[in-house]
Amino acid sequence: MKHARSTNQNPKGDPSEAKRIVIVDDHPLFRKGLAELIHSEKNHFAVCGEAGNAAEAMEVIRRLNPELAIVDLSLPGANGIELIKNVRAEFPKLPILVLSMHDESLYAVRALRAGADGYVMKHEAMANVIQAIHEILNGRPYLSPAMAAQVITKFAHRQAEGETDAVERLSDRELEILELIGKGNEVRQIAKLLHLSPKTVETHRAHIKDKLDLKNSREVARFALQWLQARGT
Repeated sequence: MKHARSTNQNPKGDPSEAKRIVIVDDHPLFRKGLAELIHSEKNHFAVCGEAGNAAEAMEVIRRLNPELAIVDLSLPGANGIELIKNVRAEFPKLPILVLSMHDESLYAVRALRAGADGYVMKHEAMANVIQAIHEILNGRPYLSPAMAAQVITKFAHRQAEGETDAVERLSDRELEILELIGKGNEVRQIAKLLHLSPKTVETHRAHIKDKLDLKNSREVARFALQWLQARGT
């Protein structure tokens, strides 16, 4: 079933002045709730289209030429990081806001490196998404105050020490799988969550093992758990 669609909802005020927004998320109820939140504010924003996966997102962005895209990281098939890179390559000036269930401390920097302009966690969305939209449309990146401070501190420390986190060698998909392993998910559960085959998940786990110089899948699971605990996630 196709999720990509246009909407005719308009914000309060003159619709001709509205900033047009596309929402990319695989949960229709979340898209509906977010659209209602955006339209309930007197901010001259209008959700002009929606998509449920990366391929539909590219189609709807090409067709509607919005002024902002709000993108989830967990999408069927190509994930949100890959989508951000593709959007940025084709639409270099389109502002992109990530709205994700994934912990900001794990994914915000990767999302920004891929080309996103801001990051809001879903459980904070109702409080922060309107502010984030304003900031991004005014040309300023948006992170939560706590995350912004963390990024600055981390960057300064690494510059001084010249160190590199081993986990940064992982691809975006590998990082996603490492997080899910650390949360106790088995291969088949991860495959279902990410819409991948179990064999593909096992291949990614093998790459994680090699990149982190671990001996077997049990060590990968132990590392993943300790890594999440150390980050407080």
